[in-house]
Amino acid sequence: MNFYIIIPAHNESDSIGLTLDSLTKQTLLPKQVVVVNDNSTDKTESVVEAYTKKHPYINLINNKSSNKHLPGSKIIKAFYKGYDVLDDDYDVICKFDADLIFPDNYLEQLASHFNTNKKLGMASGFCYIEKNEEWVLENLTRKDHIRGALKAYTKDCFLEIGKLKPSMGWDTVDELLAKYYGWEILTDQSLHVKHLKPTGISYNKASKYLQGEAMYKMRYGIVITLISALKLAYKKGSLSLFKDYIAGYFKAKKDKVDFLVSKKEGGFIRNLRWKGILGKLKK
Repeated sequence: MNFYIIIPAHNESDSIGLTLDSLTKQTLLPKQVVVVNDNSTDKTESVVEAYTKKHPYINLINNKSSNKHLPGSKIIKAFYKGYDVLDDDYDVICKFDADLIFPDNYLEQLASHFNTNKKLGMASGFCYIEKNEEWVLENLTRKDHIRGALKAYTKDCFLEIGKLKPSMGWDTVDELLAKYYGWEILTDQSLHVKHLKPTGISYNKASKYLQGEAMYKMRYGIVITLISALKLAYKKGSLSLFKDYIAGYFKAKKDKVDFLVSKKEGGFIRNLRWKGILGKLKK
């Protein structure tokens, strides 16, 4: 099974070497790895270059973009810089972050899952972060949700969902669309991936409003947005974020921002969300 991996990297010289090292030790080696050095000002480029000289399947692309950190759009635009240089001889395409350390059997285990279930469109392990010298689960979301840091898609699933959306919420709408098209999603709790930088550590204040905008663009509607925003703000330990999310939603509605999904897809997404919400209330 051919794995193509794209890793957007911005000022990741302290971690990208560890990520690449873990990929070179896989029991099933990737066919292609492309690191997109996205406007870094540190030594990211030289660290990656050292790996390209030792491993012919690792490649480096230098990309110039804005220094402004905008969750979603910036990283996916960098992803496409890597995607555009690859051929289509892949079975699975991955978007990985540049601050992960994978267990040696990670790709082999994903391949086993994909080969066993032809309806499986996406799969991943779990992110762990270091706290008090211990690696603990980075528990920011549901355990059946694949984190944006370690996405892996079969080719057919990736193409059918329209690839990745350059927007905040890309790592949620991809799963929702996969389910819309009948694909299954799997998270393997036995695969512990070390996440060296906690999620959201570099988010700026302006980006907080983009979460609410994403809920609008996924056609959640106001009620589901209120519930989702409150839950997310609570998980992040800052109820003040709730106000930012709702403000972002109404600003997007006022500005008539383009949706990420069609009306039919939006209806499916709302029904799916309501089933999840009502299912938890019954427990």
